[in-house]
Amino acid sequence: MQIMLCAISNIASGNCSEDCKYCTQSAHVKTDIQKYRRKELSQIVLEAKMAKKNEALGFCLVTAGLGLDDEKLEYVCEAAKAVQKEVPNLLLIACNGMASVEQLKELKKAGIFSYNHNLETSKEFFPQICTTHTWESRFQTNLNAKEAGLMLCCGGIYGMGESEEDRLSFRKSLQELQPFSTPINFFIANENLKLQVPKLSADEALKIISDTKEALPNTVVMVAGGREVVLQERQYEIFKAGAGAIVIGDYLTTKGEEPSRDIVKLKEMGFTFASECH
Repeated sequence: MQIMLCAISNIASGNCSEDCKYCTQSAHVKTDIQKYRRKELSQIVLEAKMAKKNEALGFCLVTAGLGLDDEKLEYVCEAAKAVQKEVPNLLLIACNGMASVEQLKELKKAGIFSYNHNLETSKEFFPQICTTHTWESRFQTNLNAKEAGLMLCCGGIYGMGESEEDRLSFRKSLQELQPFSTPINFFIANENLKLQVPKLSADEALKIISDTKEALPNTVVMVAGGREVVLQERQYEIFKAGAGAIVIGDYLTTKGEEPSRDIVKLKEMGFTFASECH
């Protein structure tokens, strides 16, 4: 079986105006994360080279904040062009919040292959985790990405206190969008966050993956944040459950599994790694 590996680069971190209860990058909470307006292009290229060395096909350029403005758009385009020049065989993904069709077309011109903008949860549950923007605005950005001709990457976070009905509603919304890939994140509590809920069990996490694949049979299910903490020694069971991709290395503000450990284990299990997107 061939699986897809993706890596992420947090190119603008922290000081986000939004009050998402699950996020340590929000300016509404005090955390000890690194905060910076922009990462040096040379550092982004270095991380892209390391991602490629670690068998990654996808490389995601992530910025904190509500969405794109002219300055941020120009910066992300510069970063995309710099990576493309030095590491031409990576598929570039951008994750920059709310964006118009015109802005997204500019990203595509700069070499972005896919746009990631997660719905996070159901329309019904969303107001309980964020009050500074609407679920509908997130959904619209996903429609904008498709209209701009970008491959869509859209998923969310499980284990924030949502009900089974919320999960079903969330998956129905994803079915409307039919994304190319859907990242599944598992919420991990942080003492500085307002959201304090019990951690999901491994069985529940694996069921979420299988339910997602059943709902979206033609979408690549990607397991991302929380994989190591929630699933622990069972984390490689995700592929039997329906996952076809994982994020390797570190996440936005938390440490991930050492890429070399993932790669060795996956090779031992007989997996090969996608080098192009079909």
